[in-house]
Amino acid sequence: QVQLEESGGGLVQAGDSLRLSCAASGRTFNTYDMGWFRQAPGKERHFVTGINWSGRFTKYADSVKGRFTISRDNDKNTVYLQMNSLQPEDTAVYYCAFLVSGDWSRVHYWGQGTQVTVSS
Repeated sequence: QVQLEESGGGLVQAGDSLRLSCAASGRTFNTYDMGWFRQAPGKERHFVTGINWSGRFTKYADSVKGRFTISRDNDKNTVYLQMNSLQPEDTAVYYCAFLVSGDWSRVHYWGQGTQVTVSS
């Protein structure tokens, strides 16, 4: 059974940092591209960032470039999202996902999500 378990969300103030973690099981983690999406209240879920299976290639949404960093540890089956200079518009539920290789808008599996709230 595939499981993705996110952690690290919370309530912070504008300008603060958070690091999200996503622990994966049930698949050969180091063969999958991984990513993070987010969904703000009343809005659609959007791609935030992705990392390929080896960790050598990453991609970011324009809204988070220069502030967010994705990384992975294949020995720990975990992907991370370091979020710096957080702003109120970053408030959302953040979802970890196994990405479809070659089309990162598509997802094999979702995690349950973790809430990030940024106050002004």
